[in-house]
Amino acid sequence: MMDVLAVFRGNRLLSRALRSASFILMGYSGSQALRLGANLILTRLLFPEAFGIMALVGVVTVGLAMFSDVGIAPSIAQSKRGDDPDFLNTAWTIQLIRGFVLWGAACALAWPAAVFYDAPELATYLPIAGVSLAIAGFNPTRIETAQRHLLMGRLTMLDLAAQAIGIAAMIALAWALQSVIALVIGGVIGALAKLALTHFGLPGATNRLRWDRSCAHELIRFGKWIFLSTAAWFLSSQGDKAILGKFLHLDTLGIYNIGFFLASFPLALGQAVTGKVLIPVYRDTPPRASPANAAKLRKLRYGLSAAVLGMVIVMAYVGPALVGVLYDARYTQAGAILVVLAVAQMPQVIGLSYDQAALAAGDSRRFFVFTAVRALLQVGLLVVGIWVFGLLGALFAMGIALLATHGVVIWLAIRHGVWDPLHDALFLAIAIVAGGGALWLHRDGILALTTMG
Repeated sequence: MMDVLAVFRGNRLLSRALRSASFILMGYSGSQALRLGANLILTRLLFPEAFGIMALVGVVTVGLAMFSDVGIAPSIAQSKRGDDPDFLNTAWTIQLIRGFVLWGAACALAWPAAVFYDAPELATYLPIAGVSLAIAGFNPTRIETAQRHLLMGRLTMLDLAAQAIGIAAMIALAWALQSVIALVIGGVIGALAKLALTHFGLPGATNRLRWDRSCAHELIRFGKWIFLSTAAWFLSSQGDKAILGKFLHLDTLGIYNIGFFLASFPLALGQAVTGKVLIPVYRDTPPRASPANAAKLRKLRYGLSAAVLGMVIVMAYVGPALVGVLYDARYTQAGAILVVLAVAQMPQVIGLSYDQAALAAGDSRRFFVFTAVRALLQVGLLVVGIWVFGLLGALFAMGIALLATHGVVIWLAIRHGVWDPLHDALFLAIAIVAGGGALWLHRDGILALTTMG
């Protein structure tokens, strides 16, 4: 027991990585618990269409944020100048300008989005939701500094506190107003809470407006591929809602969003850990440098894959029962959606630890190639799936796209010397057996999805 505790102590990279992973796990679990609790309360205060409308609001606001992401966080994480005040203040200045541009874009897109999705409410809600994008531009770079040095404890607590404030505001407003506007305003209050808490709660100097040409050049040079990568990432992570919102009724989209929320928990947790922990690990202990480095990374990879895939498998088997316990009869079909989405995500879990090696090496160009191929496959197959086979076809299309993308993941991993074929073969075999069993077990509910529209 003492040996296990000793691994978590000290200032060695492995110790800091394990502590940070633990904090990320705790923070993400707490965050999802807060979201789930809020979801359960809000589904009883509001109506399924409300969650369909908010899914569309999220498509636009998240899309704007992703389509304009210039890679400030990974730039600070991997750059040798990541602790230089000039570098940090230049990054903050770029972030600040970007926030106000995004707010303006949200206002400009409000009416076209309302017309495209035949949802007049979007014309009112999007300009309000866009305020949170401007607020986020003021967030201090001390957030990225804490992530760079794997000091996640206090940051995790502040993130959870900010989320709790935003959720409490949503619930109170939903109870008082009985309207989707409660969710929109609550999101803005949550953004304000995060800004205040991180500004006053994290150590370090206050950011100032600064424009250092050499810093800006480095940020833009690295960030141009991150910009393209996050644009592609938007299509991968939010493209389903953007496309399904055009084909499905708002109440069906709301039910789909519930199923997606539950199914995505394990994979999103794994992505949170890899995105914040593996870049520093790959940067400071490159696997090509020594067999010892490679062995440490292999242990982290196997542990991560086993934990995340295990959670995905559990969700695939208990999904309908979980939805039945948590939600009322209006959301029953979210259980079958959860099952198919969980199985569809299994190929992505297998390659979860590879892509961060490219960012740690500053190879944002190949990272973009990977995300672009994945986005094109997902969007293309999703459109064909829903057009020809309806919602069920769209769900299976996502799984086929992620399986096909794994070839590109292997290419990226080989380029950076981190591919482990034994790992992939082992976990792919587990995914095939476990995923096939879950689909067979819940086949009746899954086939019923063909009637949804």
